[in-house]
Amino acid sequence: MSAVDSSVKDVASAASRLRRTAWYQQPRFTRLWALLALGVLLALVTGEQGNTRDIFFSIESSLLGPHLWVCLGLTVAVWALREFAGEPIKGAVGQARSATGGPVGALRDRFQGDRRLRWGLMGLALVLALVVPSMLSRTWQTVLVDQIAIFALLAIGLNVVIGWAGLLDLGFFAFFAVGAYSTAFWTGRLPIEPPVVLNPFWVIPIAVVTCLVTGLLLGAPTLRLRGDYLAIVTLGFHEIIYLVAKNADGVTGGPQGARLIPDFSFDFAGIAYKWSIKPLPYWYLLVFFIVLVIILFSRLEHSRVGRAWTAIREDEIAAAANGVDTVRFKLMAFAIGASTSGVAGVIFTSKYGYINPEVFPLLQSILILAYVIFGGMGSIPGVLMGAAALVWLPEALKDYVDPSDRYMYLGALLVIMMIYRPQGIWPSRRRQRELKLAEEGLGDADAMSEPAGGKVR
Repeated sequence: MSAVDSSVKDVASAASRLRRTAWYQQPRFTRLWALLALGVLLALVTGEQGNTRDIFFSIESSLLGPHLWVCLGLTVAVWALREFAGEPIKGAVGQARSATGGPVGALRDRFQGDRRLRWGLMGLALVLALVVPSMLSRTWQTVLVDQIAIFALLAIGLNVVIGWAGLLDLGFFAFFAVGAYSTAFWTGRLPIEPPVVLNPFWVIPIAVVTCLVTGLLLGAPTLRLRGDYLAIVTLGFHEIIYLVAKNADGVTGGPQGARLIPDFSFDFAGIAYKWSIKPLPYWYLLVFFIVLVIILFSRLEHSRVGRAWTAIREDEIAAAANGVDTVRFKLMAFAIGASTSGVAGVIFTSKYGYINPEVFPLLQSILILAYVIFGGMGSIPGVLMGAAALVWLPEALKDYVDPSDRYMYLGALLVIMMIYRPQGIWPSRRRQRELKLAEEGLGDADAMSEPAGGKVR
């Protein structure tokens, strides 16, 4: 039987199977049922909140009113566009992407290749960071300090661990807790007395060293693990820190935590200044440390240590075969990444004057990881943008969305981002190249879950 006859027979067989398939089981209508179910779910999660007096109030108000039909109409419209206008829309999107992608890509390449342009844009960003906050309301100034700047500093540190060394850390916020409790200890606000009581400003170098040592203590017995196993260990490390802070009443103050931690003040060489409750002075202090950390870490990325981290992230076995001391450099990544948590912990604790174990939930570690991935692993501008965008979003939704639902929108944004732009907002060139090779079947794009020589078998 010829190849043509075989093809005709296959087509006829497929057509026969399609005729035997019920209309509601065809792929087009299967997608419709899925979207209708999604519409019902959307109506439930965006409907009225429940209450203790009537446990069915939320379901009844969401599914028996016009809100349900609006959600179903939206999902049916999406289905119709996908099924009947998919190709024209895809063509238009492709043309728009080709029209805008060229100039944007050229600008990004020029930014990365032209040192003068890069420094000029970074200088402009610094000027805006110093000028614009003074024009904002007191509420947004507080958000800048308490959330965006603090989490940006933490994201830069986690980027060293995940983006450069390829080590999946799910307990990074524990180092922030170490820095905060170091502040409480050295200012004499814990049950145990320090050798000498210090001003919070002079606690910063001590907290940095404490976080460095803590990173070494965590990494020494665990960094021979890889991938998911390392992630589970770091997750356990966060829980250990949290439980110790909560239960060691004679050391950490237990659930009561530490109170009356003094404000920042500086008095050296005739220069004296005391920080007040106003957020802007703390913002300028945090901007100073963020700029300092960016300069130091940028130099580190292109040094011998940074190249060793890259080799470990690409393939740990190949790196070890070429003489890279993988354990030592992974320990350095954990310790250096944790150092920024010491600075953030001291400033946060001094500003608030009070901490307890509930300030350091596991969710914060997951959020910092999301900021790094959303912004672009391995890219310092990317992680800054990721932290700023994802911290700003819940605050922007504050007046429109119930607090218990805000993270739902944040999760939806992350899912959409991972589908359509997995490299992040501002990815590093290396990360872009990895994803391109993965799409072509020539490499593994997931340097985070498989950081050390491939999958664990």
